[in-house]
Amino acid sequence: MSRLNTREVHIGDRVIGGGNPVLIQSMTNTDTADVESTVSQILRLEEAGCDIIRSTVPDMAAAKALGEIKKRIHIPIVADIHFDYRLAIAAIENGADKIRINPGNIGGPERLKAVVEKAKEGNIPIRVGVNSGSLEKDLLVKYGGVTPEALVESALKSAKLIEDLDYRNIVISIKSSDVMTAIKAHELIDKQCEYPLHVGITEAGGLKRGTIKSAVGIGTILYEGIGDTIRVSLTGDPVEEVIAAKEILKSLGLRKSGIEIVSCPTCGRTKVDLIGLEEKLERLADEYSNLNLKIAVMGCVVNGPGEAKEADIGIFGVGNGTWDLVKDGKKIPVKEEDIIPLLRKELDKAGA
Repeated sequence: MSRLNTREVHIGDRVIGGGNPVLIQSMTNTDTADVESTVSQILRLEEAGCDIIRSTVPDMAAAKALGEIKKRIHIPIVADIHFDYRLAIAAIENGADKIRINPGNIGGPERLKAVVEKAKEGNIPIRVGVNSGSLEKDLLVKYGGVTPEALVESALKSAKLIEDLDYRNIVISIKSSDVMTAIKAHELIDKQCEYPLHVGITEAGGLKRGTIKSAVGIGTILYEGIGDTIRVSLTGDPVEEVIAAKEILKSLGLRKSGIEIVSCPTCGRTKVDLIGLEEKLERLADEYSNLNLKIAVMGCVVNGPGEAKEADIGIFGVGNGTWDLVKDGKKIPVKEEDIIPLLRKELDKAGA
């Protein structure tokens, strides 16, 4: 597994690379200079399970706000910088745990050197970020457009600019909105560098389509043993990004925390309100993200008893608003309206 062999990079009190757990990132969509709204959103993201947060730093007010934001949150913060090298320096001075730059648009060799020298003072990691929308013109000409090879060459060229300044505290991200381009690019770069990789399908879209694209792309890359941190990029509430990322990691066995729900798709045999119950169960599970349990909720007695035995808690529909709840091998008849209160009681016992 390639991620076992990447370099370790410390981001605040978190560590990525070298076989450490794959961490979840998200990005605030607030005005970073608005400390109250930014902190409020980050605290919500922490509660959802976010490990590292990134915030844009488009001006000096945002850079200076990082110091106050950092005092009030509990996860590392990454400063997203474009074009102005002074903002990168100011972000580091105000407590950024990592900075994200594109060395090609930071203003030239001397300005890049100034940023790297400042990063060296506190051993602050630099994430080299390359997106399909920010490829250099010469590479677009060379490869005839955005290709996996072009993304990899751009990223490695950018990393070398930092290496030549005698600094290797680097994380690389190569993102594309095209799933297959992203997968192939990661397969290529994995063979050519030892830096930890931040994985994502950029500009994936809204909640439904974006989650599907991200699950396919990020899931495939992670399955191949590539990737040390991930972000699901969705148009909407960033909390949804964290929820989707957790499910991707759980489905691959890369994260164990959180309740796994197994539910059937329903068919003509279903004589109970399975869809309504599953929706309530999803909301209930979000309240117990610290538990590592499997709950099966099934619509009838065909597959229900078998799935119930395999889960920590199983529920299957008998009919006419009646269900059987199975726990520790015991079957308990229960009415539909009593299921959620009963499950809450069981989950409270499990978390005690």
